[in-house]
Amino acid sequence: MKVAIIGVGTVGSAVATAIKNTGCVHEIVLFDRDGLRARAAAEDLGHAASFGFDVKITAVSNYRGIRGSEIVIIAAGANQRPGQTRTDLLNQNAAVINDVVPRVMANVDAKTVKIIVLTNPLDVMVMLAQKISRLPAARVIGTGAMLDSARLRTILSHQLGVSTHSINAYVLGEHGDSSVVDWTSVTVGALTLDEFCRQTRISLPETTRNTITHRVRNAAYDIIRGRGATWDGIGAAAVDLVRCIVNDERRILTVSVVAGTGPDAVAMSLPRIVGAAGVLATLRPRLSGPESAALRRSAKIIRKNYDSLA
Repeated sequence: MKVAIIGVGTVGSAVATAIKNTGCVHEIVLFDRDGLRARAAAEDLGHAASFGFDVKITAVSNYRGIRGSEIVIIAAGANQRPGQTRTDLLNQNAAVINDVVPRVMANVDAKTVKIIVLTNPLDVMVMLAQKISRLPAARVIGTGAMLDSARLRTILSHQLGVSTHSINAYVLGEHGDSSVVDWTSVTVGALTLDEFCRQTRISLPETTRNTITHRVRNAAYDIIRGRGATWDGIGAAAVDLVRCIVNDERRILTVSVVAGTGPDAVAMSLPRIVGAAGVLATLRPRLSGPESAALRRSAKIIRKNYDSLA
């Protein structure tokens, strides 16, 4: 399978490295308007590939070079700077999506291509990319709350003393400040979170859960303050989504796709079954009353931001 990455900045490079390290594709094409940067990244990754999987890595500065790509990952756009929210990037990155998507669609097979969106504010950019591309919503996918959910599982792993692989926990809604932790549906092994805590005599009161929610929502800000940007986490989330599509794994991921029609249409993260054709089904998790209300508020925020582009 051939995968194209649009934008070879910090995030795009991290995604390329993560995909190269899995060996799940046979060719990676790096597109960047800065041809020198794209060529340098391809050369460096090509050298690294000689120590692992045999992956063809090429650089292009013309969209014709992405022809034949079955998955296109859009990593172009401005990244958050210290003190910025994802929404602060709205108009700047909308211009990027408006420029990139038509050029991508002119050089791919619209009948089969899957577009993965990484550009923030992610849910709005998914809506915009799906509108411009005119692809079925199931094939324009944002990584959404995949990384947020991973952050939640990591924090819970430390709190509970069990592997992240034994924890099912999801963050829903916006990939942003209005994200919702679905505490109601958290399970550890075959147990509800409350039952696990009772059996292991671990205390996880509401105050602690509120602190965890705060840490999940603000993880990116903390990383940006200390590192300047986030890249490893989103690189891992992107490659997990790519692998799920390439191998038709049909795993449940909290990705963002457009659902609904007309003024009610919105892209936000919910648990979704993902396979070779993209998103195959959306699941409705158990939520408490306040969680349901928070998810509705999150959807309204996303839709309001999208409408502000018109």
